[in-house]
Amino acid sequence: MDPHEALSEIATLLERERSSRYKSKAFRAAADAIEGLSDEEVRDAASLRRRKGIGDSTFAVIQQALAGDVPGYLADLRERAGVQRSSTLRGLLRGDLHAHSEWSDGLTSIDLMVEAARALGHEYLALTDHSPRLRVANGLSAERLRAQLKIVAGMSGDGFTLLSGIEVDILDHGELDQEPGLLDELDIVVASAHSKLRMERGPMTRRLVKAVSNPRVDVLGHVTGRLVEGARGTRPPSTFDARPVFAACAEHGVAVEINSRPERQDPPDDLIAIALDEGCLFSIDSDAHAPGQLSLLDYGAERAERAGVPAERIVTTWPLDRLREWTRRPRG
Repeated sequence: MDPHEALSEIATLLERERSSRYKSKAFRAAADAIEGLSDEEVRDAASLRRRKGIGDSTFAVIQQALAGDVPGYLADLRERAGVQRSSTLRGLLRGDLHAHSEWSDGLTSIDLMVEAARALGHEYLALTDHSPRLRVANGLSAERLRAQLKIVAGMSGDGFTLLSGIEVDILDHGELDQEPGLLDELDIVVASAHSKLRMERGPMTRRLVKAVSNPRVDVLGHVTGRLVEGARGTRPPSTFDARPVFAACAEHGVAVEINSRPERQDPPDDLIAIALDEGCLFSIDSDAHAPGQLSLLDYGAERAERAGVPAERIVTTWPLDRLREWTRRPRG
């Protein structure tokens, strides 16, 4: 098989299973190192071995691919991936409103995220890098976000649209961590709490209600902040009164995110049921931090279908024109 394709597929599968970011980046670096080389240059083993970005594992993959074999590393990853999750709902999803690039804490360039979204058949993807207070995630200052917007503006076409956006931090009392005027310029605003997740029930309820009542918010991201598995360990869900929070979402047309990351599974099933009962919209999102994680929508769609969420109430099943009508809804 083609060595570049083998290296790229390995990186994608490592990203999907949320393996070490250093592993996936090593395989993407090796793919970059051989991109544009002639067949003769790739087959020059001695020269290739000295090329920056080529290590022992990636060199072995290239040699096995050149020999006409599926590299062992790739075969193992394919086997681990096993049968992909499927649901009727997954086939109805048209896009994704929560994804990150290397501008904040994502692993790759915007270009690679767009390329992967196109390959999955997405009609649209919202780029939602973090806001400034989340320094550990290299959150974007207003100046950096404005610079990013100029890049995003030129990356749509051929049936695909890259939407401008942000995952804005919900501050302690429900304020949003970015200039209000700049938020007005964005296509999609996902609001999420990342700090003080153990706040007492009353203050946390008021915090979330205030955030989703802000006319600039479109999506309430990973509402409980819980972690149920994975390398980061586990974390209990935040405590708040779900009904007033979801009632506020329904009143203001804010979609409740069904976060597709297996380590989050957020909201829990009981909260999805409450949000359904309160009349909420939903957004099934990947929260991808690498190209291979965009396909995690499989998990979110499976959970939403199991919970009985109707497709018409999921904004990411809507065509772009309808999605834009929703984001332009009255804001007061």
